[in-house]
Amino acid sequence: MKAILAAAAGIALLASPASAQTKVAIGISGWTGFAPLTLAKEAGIFAKNGLDVTIKKIPQASRHLAIASGDIQCAATTVETWIVWNASGIPTTQLFQLDKSYGADGMAVRNDVKSIKDIKGKTVAASAPGTAPYFTLAWFLKKNGLSVKDVTVVNMEPGPAAQAFIAGQNDVAMTYEPYLSAVRGAPDKGKIIATTLDYPMVMDTFGCTPKFIADNEAAVKALTKSYFEALDMIKKDEKKAYEIMGADVKQSGEQFGNSAKYLRWQDQEANKKFFAGEHAAFSKEAADLLLEIGVIKQIPDLSKLADPRFVQ
Repeated sequence: MKAILAAAAGIALLASPASAQTKVAIGISGWTGFAPLTLAKEAGIFAKNGLDVTIKKIPQASRHLAIASGDIQCAATTVETWIVWNASGIPTTQLFQLDKSYGADGMAVRNDVKSIKDIKGKTVAASAPGTAPYFTLAWFLKKNGLSVKDVTVVNMEPGPAAQAFIAGQNDVAMTYEPYLSAVRGAPDKGKIIATTLDYPMVMDTFGCTPKFIADNEAAVKALTKSYFEALDMIKKDEKKAYEIMGADVKQSGEQFGNSAKYLRWQDQEANKKFFAGEHAAFSKEAADLLLEIGVIKQIPDLSKLADPRFVQ
């Protein structure tokens, strides 16, 4: 894996143009859906397009704080999280869609649990309020006549939540790929009772601060272009791309590919369709739920949360 990353770094150096590059720091997690951003950096795509990108692994619960402090200018996260950040007084604007989960996010339960309604009164490991796993828990519960008040939530990040569940801790775990596959591989410890195949509500977008966008429109265009070029690389040389993306999360190319089966990266045409109506409709339903469960105190202006002109 080190050799793969070293080779990719060599490509990046060769691809770097002589002219000054726009510096940008991006906050992400190890979520499989964000991996094309890592690929764009390691394979030299960002550099080729005039960008000097630093990628920082920052937990979703504190990614907005890194934006507020200026440590990062851009981030990748779920659609509803941008609502939370803006409602918290941290202006951010979504630019393009990264992925949609097709079973990559889910709820793990013990084998004696027959339905989601049966987890009432049980202990659930999930990230803090304002994160995707917590929102996914709230969404799953609401669709089954329950709320987060009906369970005891223990705040744990997706990786540790899955590890703790496999070790026998907690009744329920909210997690996502690549950690969800670890639960799939331990059927004696529990089962996955629901995923985003049952409740399609996890989708990720990339965004930056309004100031960065206003001051660096050429760079924003290059970021968007680079993402789509990374998707093209995956199509043309899947094996190499999977090895590069897998190495970043300590997986083999094959292991990474197994995680990637549970999501769909969104190309330019999918982006156009998404921002034509689905984004606004989902944001409205998500905002109402966030308000209902007390994650936000008021709904921000949803019409100002996205600027998709760069995907056109």
